[in-house]
Amino acid sequence: MTTTIDGSNSVTINSGAILGITSGTVKDTSTGATSYDFTGIPSWVKRITVMLNTVSLSAASSILVQLGTGSTPTYATSGYVGGGARFGASSVSSATFTTGFGLYNSTAAASVNGNIIITNLSGNIWTASGVCGENSGEFVCIGGGSVTLGAVLTAVRITSNGADTFDLGSINILYE
Repeated sequence: MTTTIDGSNSVTINSGAILGITSGTVKDTSTGATSYDFTGIPSWVKRITVMLNTVSLSAASSILVQLGTGSTPTYATSGYVGGGARFGASSVSSATFTTGFGLYNSTAAASVNGNIIITNLSGNIWTASGVCGENSGEFVCIGGGSVTLGAVLTAVRITSNGADTFDLGSINILYE
């Protein structure tokens, strides 16, 4: 017997639901916006992957991911515990992030590719880890942290830790 399962179906095995991976809609990050939101994330989601393709900011801010709650999302802008670093052939730099999950960048107009994986530890506690490489090929950036939300996660925002605008690339999310 062969059964095909796509992201719109679920299967129950031993009383536990196994659900497919759902993709968001790709967002063009060359538009000059300061943030991009993915809303309507179902309450059963346990893992979210944020994907970055040649994403660049207009200045040397770092890319941040903030988590939102509610039907008209309110994004948590405090309570994050974590940090990030940027490694190169001859330099290492780092930063602490308290307003979101961050991928540290210290260079203006550097474009990055990579993923930030956000997972549900328990209840409203979320952890994250991320890795990216710069298009120059010389630098790698990493980040990680945790946050406890006041309610169930419903949204993800990709923004920066400054007032910079996005000027290149594309982003999307997967959730499961």
